[in-house]
Amino acid sequence: MLLLQFVSACFAVIVASATNIRPLVVWHGLGDYASSEGMLELQALFKKEYPSIFVHSVYISEDEDLDRRAGFYGSSNEQIELAAAQIQAIPELKHGFDAIGGQFLRAYVERYNNPPINNLITFGSQHMGISDLPVCKRYDFVCQLARRAAKAAVYGDWAQQNIIQAQYYRDPYDYGTYLMKNRFLASINNEVPDQRNQTYAANLASLSNLVLVLFTEDKTVVPKESAWFGSEPIPAPDYSAQSRFTAWNGDDRIPMRKQPLYLEDWIGLRKLDEKGGVTLKICKGEHMEMNACWREIVAPYIGGEM
Repeated sequence: MLLLQFVSACFAVIVASATNIRPLVVWHGLGDYASSEGMLELQALFKKEYPSIFVHSVYISEDEDLDRRAGFYGSSNEQIELAAAQIQAIPELKHGFDAIGGQFLRAYVERYNNPPINNLITFGSQHMGISDLPVCKRYDFVCQLARRAAKAAVYGDWAQQNIIQAQYYRDPYDYGTYLMKNRFLASINNEVPDQRNQTYAANLASLSNLVLVLFTEDKTVVPKESAWFGSEPIPAPDYSAQSRFTAWNGDDRIPMRKQPLYLEDWIGLRKLDEKGGVTLKICKGEHMEMNACWREIVAPYIGGEM
């Protein structure tokens, strides 16, 4: 009888432990939507591995077409504010969660982080922006319209309020205009000298882990090294073809640990890295072509106990 009670008690502890798994939030990428077949399959894989895990897929609209369209049209800042309110309203997330997504979830950490993210994994994200606009698929007319509108006046007020890609477009040859006109990326990267927000740095440094995943053949994120906080150099004011890279004595990409953003720790990235919280990972393939690499990357960072 005592043995039976002991076994029952142990089983109860195991079950309680198994159900105390940290929740997971996922935020779909460009051209996708929260309830797409791919996103549902991804959630199913997590639930198969961790049956009791709670997974929330962030959406901007419950209408699938509008949710997909939100990846191209709208205000990044407003979408992040909406996502923060959505997350804060979910009881299962109130004690914190792990997250998979992109720079919008990083912006959530910096600006809100209430409830807090524990581990954040970003796949092919534009952390240092893009210096060229993504090429659209042949019949993706929503993307094509957004691309034309952005290219027409990428730093104009209308594009900066309504075209998502324009809001993380960072032209190394017009950096001064970017700093003055960009309404999203320059803010979350704390690049504007007299507008740096110390809360952003404190919040990002509070993460347990930031996992940055780069796709080796990425042609959507240009340069692809942006996923690792890499970027093209900012040329000297009077740059020529010969002096194009005078700002950097290495190759044509400035790596994360050579960025002013990192060296001067504008967003807490260096502090997080120095405590062992930044991990750089590679997926072989094109943008979001995860194949088998996602399991190896994600597994160490989700499914942990609260």
